[in-house]
Amino acid sequence: MNLVAQVAMAAAETEHHGNIAAETVIFGIIAAAVFAALALVTLSYKNVANRHSAKAEAYAQRHGKDGHKAGHGH
Repeated sequence: MNLVAQVAMAAAETEHHGNIAAETVIFGIIAAAVFAALALVTLSYKNVANRHSAKAEAYAQRHGKDGHKAGHGH
């Protein structure tokens, strides 16, 4: 194989690996964005659940240990 052919093959292989690297980086960025979105949704859900839990606890403290049933003659 002559020198020009070797350089052309090396250039093609380098470009191929460069494309794979770029695709890998893009995939990594997309994956990071998806995981970040899932983390935000999870934190938001936990925040809402904690607020509901705190409201329920406050209600139970105001109305006795059994919550809604206490003090209403049920």
